[in-house]
Amino acid sequence: MTGPITESPILSIRGLSKNFGGVRAVDDVSFDVMPGSIVGLIGPNGAGKTTTFNLISGRFSPSAGTLQMQGRSLLGLRPDQIAALGIARTFQGTRIFPNLSVAENVQIAALAGAKLGFWEDWLGLRAAREAQVQAQQRAQEILAWVGLSEFGAESAGSMAYAHQSLLGIALALAMRPKLMLLDEPFAGMNPGETARAAQMVRRIRGEGITVVLVEHDVPAVMRICDRIVVLDQGAKIAEGTPEEIRSNERVIEAYLGVDADADA
Repeated sequence: MTGPITESPILSIRGLSKNFGGVRAVDDVSFDVMPGSIVGLIGPNGAGKTTTFNLISGRFSPSAGTLQMQGRSLLGLRPDQIAALGIARTFQGTRIFPNLSVAENVQIAALAGAKLGFWEDWLGLRAAREAQVQAQQRAQEILAWVGLSEFGAESAGSMAYAHQSLLGIALALAMRPKLMLLDEPFAGMNPGETARAAQMVRRIRGEGITVVLVEHDVPAVMRICDRIVVLDQGAKIAEGTPEEIRSNERVIEAYLGVDADADA
């Protein structure tokens, strides 16, 4: 008789550490991300959250530990190679081409996701031309999906910060990811904008994309995440469901405060 079928993590992190000189920014962190989940990574400033994202996405190399995407090691891979495996991320302070239009920004990301060869792209061969047409169509679809259709012709750098955050999500979606790393997706948003963006994160999960997000808006994290990992001074101090994290005494002392769940 066979036992129960257990689902494997889409992302598995074991003993992850990163040293900068004498400072250990990430200290022996381990957790799994299951397919189709929304996982929050929270903690005070300087806890190591963005450094963890930088390690997963290949911007930094770990000092110790392992990173695996669907069983494949990410160690030693460049950021573009990790992106090709299906990991897309956004950044604090969205990385955009400010002088290009909103639509052009998304088209560039869509073309990158199409993985054209250099010579095809440079020579303008049929495959490249078809990919450009498809990228334009996909850009329009994604802009409609994130609610930015009316801004398609505008300069990306002229948009409000909240809209630039949505553009960052659009750029990540254009890469056709399996896993999205969202770095403070609700930063600079008012409560109404945050509610709409949170609903969008749920819709992203509904499209079959797993989400890990770093965010300081704790009530929003509590509402949308399946599990939450809490870092403090580079180390993991707790992991669990929103209910478990909300009542964890160590988390309350380090980060949430006694009134943290008042409006969660």
